[in-house]
Amino acid sequence: MGAESSPGCFGYPLSIFFIVVNEFCERFSYYGMRALLILYFRRFIGWDDNLSTAIYHTFVALCYLTPILGALIADSWLGKFKTIVSLSIVYTIGQAVTAVSSINDLTDYNKDGTPDNLSVHVALSMIGLALIALGTGGIKPCVSAFGGDQFEEGQEKQRNRFFSIFYLAINAGSLISTIVTPMLRVHECGIYSQKACYPLAFGVPAALMAVSLIVFVIGSGMYKKFQPQGNVMGKVVKCIGFALKNRFRHRSKQFPKREHWLDWAKEKYDERLISQIKMVTKVMFLYIPLPMFWALFDQQVGLLEVQPDQMQTVNAILIVVMVPIMDAVVYPLIAKCGFNFTSLKRMTVGMFLASMAFVMAAIVQLEIDKTLPVFPKQNEVQIKVLNIGNGAMNVSFPGTVVTVSQMSQSDGFMTFDVDKLTSINISSTGSPVIPVTYNFEQGHRHTLLVWAPNNYRVVKDGLNQKPEKGENGIRFINSLNESLNITMGDKVYVNVTSHNASEYQFFSLGTKNITISSTQQISQNCTKVLQSSNLEFGSAYTYVIGTQSTGCPELHMFEDISPNTVNMALQIPQYFLITCGEVVFSVTGLEFSYSQAPSNMKSVLQAGWLLTVAVGNIIVLIVAGAGQFSEQWAEYILFAALLLVVCVIFAIMARFYTYVNPAEIEAQFDDDEKKNLEKMNVYSTVTPVSQTQM
Repeated sequence: MGAESSPGCFGYPLSIFFIVVNEFCERFSYYGMRALLILYFRRFIGWDDNLSTAIYHTFVALCYLTPILGALIADSWLGKFKTIVSLSIVYTIGQAVTAVSSINDLTDYNKDGTPDNLSVHVALSMIGLALIALGTGGIKPCVSAFGGDQFEEGQEKQRNRFFSIFYLAINAGSLISTIVTPMLRVHECGIYSQKACYPLAFGVPAALMAVSLIVFVIGSGMYKKFQPQGNVMGKVVKCIGFALKNRFRHRSKQFPKREHWLDWAKEKYDERLISQIKMVTKVMFLYIPLPMFWALFDQQVGLLEVQPDQMQTVNAILIVVMVPIMDAVVYPLIAKCGFNFTSLKRMTVGMFLASMAFVMAAIVQLEIDKTLPVFPKQNEVQIKVLNIGNGAMNVSFPGTVVTVSQMSQSDGFMTFDVDKLTSINISSTGSPVIPVTYNFEQGHRHTLLVWAPNNYRVVKDGLNQKPEKGENGIRFINSLNESLNITMGDKVYVNVTSHNASEYQFFSLGTKNITISSTQQISQNCTKVLQSSNLEFGSAYTYVIGTQSTGCPELHMFEDISPNTVNMALQIPQYFLITCGEVVFSVTGLEFSYSQAPSNMKSVLQAGWLLTVAVGNIIVLIVAGAGQFSEQWAEYILFAALLLVVCVIFAIMARFYTYVNPAEIEAQFDDDEKKNLEKMNVYSTVTPVSQTQM
């Protein structure tokens, strides 16, 4: 099919509207599904955190490895349009299979709401994810390159802006889907029992992928479609192989040197192909340091999550805001100042900004560290006294005596060396001294519950770190003479025995109802509403259930770990820097990869760009098990330094890169071939002179 011009609108081909909408729906589908994967692995399939994370990262890496396959199919066999349509069908089937794999009732033979054959669900989900990886990865390099193909010569400015709009669509789809799909999951659905609605949460992304395919096909009549030019990659590999082999054969000094090592292929391959391969290899050489950049960039995205998950949406929101600002305001202002802000300079600046984001993260982390609780070292124990009785108690430790009045606690946790904790005694007015006999576990916190000199219990606290993701750890201590069942929000503390403590459970910010029930003294369920103001970010509390006053027990709250005091807004500067770096680096990388690629290798070079992301993910997988720094801020500084080194290396490599115009070079070859053809035609039409003798 030929490359006919598309109708125009505001100076842009009308066809790019369908491509941008297609990309928005596809990214909504991909990121919406991906946002649920680890939860699905953990809670539905029942894998542990390590296996869930490993499968997740393997899937993501595979999504960035398959672009090579898609690029080969597009440039060598089907062409970009047919490749996008074919692999989008595979993609849609994969999303549908993944949605089906999450249906409880599929194998719920005894109708108890739990799948009876998890192997079926695992097999279906793995098949679905494999199809998704093939589909999303396969179309990645084709869609952006196909969009670039829609522009005519002289529309470089519009084409560059298209890549910005394209990246904007990617992040708009990502932003909306990561908000919407978790909301769909919390709904309950099912035939035999009501469970978290994974089928709906996975089904909506599957439907959006179908919409993406339909929208793309609707625009078919408006697209410029270029026919593939044979097995391009095969020719490239053979040409490079011949050049290396020929160069090795002529390594002796008696043979004159050639300007470029690929020139050693001239004996067998035409100059057009050699020139095209030179363009591609020059760009691929520039890509060598980029996997390390992506590995460190992905590390930052994970490491910045020191407070609630909502902060993660800031990145996507900032991208949606920053892309048009950079494109319409910042770049034009830089151009008016007379600075030649080339693509490679932009990418270098993007790397530098990402490095500075790590520096900002280190500064914020230092502020956070000042507010963190101190936990016991391996050879230490920490003890807090909590008096749940009716009178004051004296507790003596080596070197100190603590007096604790009724229904109160000592002033925080006290730290002792295990070797020096020789004796602990409890006493009260008019009562004998009672020694505490307990083998304290080193490296842990403990709570000493006392309610009479001869009545005590030591409870080992289950928290040795601050609650993650801004959640709040809550435990209950029962000071009554009966066992209790306690419900808080959607979580249940079963059979909290008399004068004992429950384990910690974790809650997000929000209003929680607490229900206390018993089959003995409490004749009816007692409900207390815990307002959201009582629960902040990253705290831990103990609630003591005290003596009854009006038919229901009283709740006494004690703080175990202080809530976060560093404002989340302090994270915004580092998110702003990382977003600016991503916008400047990624959008420019897409445009640069397209503009420097010959016409028959544009998808291949786009795939090469995406391959750097895949290798970065693989690096993350490899180093994920490596030991971390004891101080988080030091790790941030290390990453900042490594990013800066990568930035400097890339800047030096970019300094020696010469920009090319593939269209002009190919046009020159076309002119030369046309002239040679004309000469051949002239020679072939000359009438030979008769040499008959007279």
